[in-house]
Amino acid sequence: MTDQQQLTMADLGLFTGAPQHDHFCRMKDLLSAREMAPAAQPYVWPEGEAIDLPETYVFDGTPRSGKGFLADTDTAALLVLVDGVVRHESYYLTGGPDVQWLSMSVAKSFVSALVGIAVAEGHIAGVDEPISSYVPVRPGSAYDGVSIRDVLQMSSGARWNEDYSDVTSDVFRLSAATMGVGGTLDDFVARMVRESEPSTVCRYNSGETQALGALVARATGRPVAEYMREKLCEPLGMTSAGYWLLDPAGTEFAFGGLNLTARDYARIGELYRGGGRWQGRQIVPAEWVRDSVTVTAPHLKPGRPVIGGQHPGLGYGYQWWIPDGDRGEFTAIGVYNQFVHVDPAARTTIVKLSANRRYGTSAEESTNRERETIAFLRAIARHDDR
Repeated sequence: MTDQQQLTMADLGLFTGAPQHDHFCRMKDLLSAREMAPAAQPYVWPEGEAIDLPETYVFDGTPRSGKGFLADTDTAALLVLVDGVVRHESYYLTGGPDVQWLSMSVAKSFVSALVGIAVAEGHIAGVDEPISSYVPVRPGSAYDGVSIRDVLQMSSGARWNEDYSDVTSDVFRLSAATMGVGGTLDDFVARMVRESEPSTVCRYNSGETQALGALVARATGRPVAEYMREKLCEPLGMTSAGYWLLDPAGTEFAFGGLNLTARDYARIGELYRGGGRWQGRQIVPAEWVRDSVTVTAPHLKPGRPVIGGQHPGLGYGYQWWIPDGDRGEFTAIGVYNQFVHVDPAARTTIVKLSANRRYGTSAEESTNRERETIAFLRAIARHDDR
């Protein structure tokens, strides 16, 4: 760990109310990162007639301004695809079509796809296998004997507090491990503590995804970034380089260290909207995609998952959030209001990249605005009933 890395992380001031848009656009320059080259044959999104965004949307029964919401949440990019065609694209602050933005926990959905591919290729025997068969952990610790499925569904039973407004929480300790404080990310995963029985509580836990990143790396014998470059970046025709942030041991921040452009983030949404199929080729198994975006147990239903002691009103799949309703929507969500939202009924994928400076200053919706973001994105997807 270099002095530069220590200084940079300290200077970010995450979850303090400090503006972050000058940081999230250049994380690959501030911290160690592993590059993923663009595809040899990039796929450029076709562009169609531009659509207007709704002037207002309704949240908690009150009409609100769309433009005001974009400004208030420090939006950097808003990209709307309908039928795989770009119909709206706007950039603000330090965003731009060529900017690799930090996605935070949107990365989790990419890691889930990599696990699914690794299962299909035989690197992993199946999701009912213990994750400890692949990832070294301490005997009796949180992941000892726990199924990969439970880890995918944030239901391992590990003790965890994902409260961004609490500097003593587990998620802050995980962030410290990215700098090598108290050991590496792999060390952190190996010694996590069990609190409840697996398959009983969905407790949102960034440590789960770090364990899944270790699973991908151990099972395939390759770094996460290298495996993703071959299995997602290349076949999906990513047009720009991507980057995974690294700890001092060279391990990817699987829980939230992915940096891509808005147009390249949209590919995971469109891939899953198509059931894992892309340009006539099955990239992720259709069954994996279905299981990833479906509530499969009572403790995963909307309103049951817990994050930082709060119930966000969403359900959970394999590292994807599932809003309530019968439209089949699913969404990848990262702190500071990063979103890849998919509404299959509207044939729509929306990417919102942001740096909401108030995020995490409390555990309340009034600062974090995640439910409100979903209301806003739903208004876009359903506008004019396209």
